Amino acid sequence: MRHDERATSRGDTAASPPTAAPALPIATAAAGVAARPSAAAFGALRLPGYRAHFLTYVIAMMADNIEHVISYWVAFQKFHSPALGGFAVVSHWLPFLGFSVAVGALNDRFDSRRIIQIAMAMFMAVSAGWGYFFLTDSLQQWHAMVLLCVHGCAGVLWQTSSQMLIYDIVGPTMLPSAVRLNATGRYLGVLVGPAVGGASLVLLGPVRGMFVNTAFYLPLVIWLIAAPYGRKFRAAAAGPKRAIRGLADILQTIRDVRGVPVIGAMIVLAGASSCFIGNSYQAQMPSFATDLGYANQGVAYSVLLAADAAGALLAGFVLETRGGLVRTEPRSALRLAIVWALALGVFASVRSYPLALPLLFVAGFCELSFSSVAQTLVQMNAPGEIRGRVLGLFNMAALGLRALSGVTVGLVGSLISVHVSLAAAAGGFIVVAVLVSRRSVAPAA
Repeated sequence: MRHDERATSRGDTAASPPTAAPALPIATAAAGVAARPSAAAFGALRLPGYRAHFLTYVIAMMADNIEHVISYWVAFQKFHSPALGGFAVVSHWLPFLGFSVAVGALNDRFDSRRIIQIAMAMFMAVSAGWGYFFLTDSLQQWHAMVLLCVHGCAGVLWQTSSQMLIYDIVGPTMLPSAVRLNATGRYLGVLVGPAVGGASLVLLGPVRGMFVNTAFYLPLVIWLIAAPYGRKFRAAAAGPKRAIRGLADILQTIRDVRGVPVIGAMIVLAGASSCFIGNSYQAQMPSFATDLGYANQGVAYSVLLAADAAGALLAGFVLETRGGLVRTEPRSALRLAIVWALALGVFASVRSYPLALPLLFVAGFCELSFSSVAQTLVQMNAPGEIRGRVLGLFNMAALGLRALSGVTVGLVGSLISVHVSLAAAAGGFIVVAVLVSRRSVAPAA
């Protein structure tokens, strides 16, 4: 009975070959992977299991961003340390670079639900830790650095495991819808979290706000206790448990996916986008707002960030209601990624505030679109027995390499200009995307 819900979304499972080939030629991958969109808008939300996951995921993402708002504000007021702010960015993304494949391997061996619960417990401990140090007024920089590191490690445990669980909940047919909705939910949490965090800071104060924030992680923890998904509920027999071997796992996973060119192409695309640009331009928004010459720089800064997020939210809505607008195939991801970089390159070059807003809106729309297509392609083509490791490799590229974008845009921008550094980074990414398109995506038959 526990499999009835997933069976409705996996109608193609019975018809699939009994043994999956470890390597797919690119023509087969590109053609076979192009998922036929569900006729129903927001198809994944029609599954009760995914609805519960989506709601608890958004609440937890909101809590993540509430913690950022309160902790960053208090730490800045106490230390006035730009170095600590830089450490916060590095500690957030570096664990994805170092541990994503290992976490994927854990998901291949153990229950994804329990790994997510461990991550939520770590998040709760970090929020409680901040609250304790605020309450006792004993916060030191090394305390903050430890908490930031634990928070980053919790993030890598959560995101990779969540992607594994999504596949178990919805299956391959509904996967494009589920990935888009999760990406939309992430942006929703990013938008709502700072607003709730700011309100908590004003109404409750940093101490109570942090302690209250721990409760927002509980819905996901409680739902996962008995949620009928994960390794032991999979209809197909689980593959053999492979030992977790650190760097050797990363190298072996790279060798494993070389036989599936579509996965390699999407990992290179995601890695290049993170390494060259990532989300580093968002950290430079105060500088852009100042240079664009708008009278109220605080409002200008907020609206620029909102334009980027609004484009992403609209993309999630439009792609769900207009299922055929973007096909789930490599060519779509590459084209959208190039448009994303072009929009950011032009944004970096303009000096008109009214023109900057639609450019950021387009960038946000294209970023959610290409990243969700790329992740879906990786999930759908990953061999089942190593899906966790493959998703970990994808996250290592898509999220871990964001730590380097602070150099390509931020550090270089401090030496020349953020306008020049962002435009150059966008140009470099476009070159890589064009090369990936020519080398890895076969012409349509």
